[in-house]
Amino acid sequence: MSAAKKAGYVVGPDIDLDREVVVDQHDRRITEQRAQQLAEDAVRTVRAGRPSLTSPGQRSPEVKARVPADLRDRLTEEARRRGTTTSELVRQALEEYLAS
Repeated sequence: MSAAKKAGYVVGPDIDLDREVVVDQHDRRITEQRAQQLAEDAVRTVRAGRPSLTSPGQRSPEVKARVPADLRDRLTEEARRRGTTTSELVRQALEEYLAS
């Protein structure tokens, strides 16, 4: 079942908000222009992906390496044992290695 149906919404055809009167929960009219602004605000507010490790608003660089399957499996198992992610474990290992 879709989220819309669970919430009790009925998905129907698009309407022209400049012709149809639709109001929000505060009894303010929603026009096409206001709907567009609300959508843009929502997109700006919602961030896709994980938060930056570098600084807010900046993308964290990726480092990729090929490893043998057994090393990957050991990494995955150790991360699971520690209750963390493989990415976090690799970051910790690199920090310790480069600090020595």
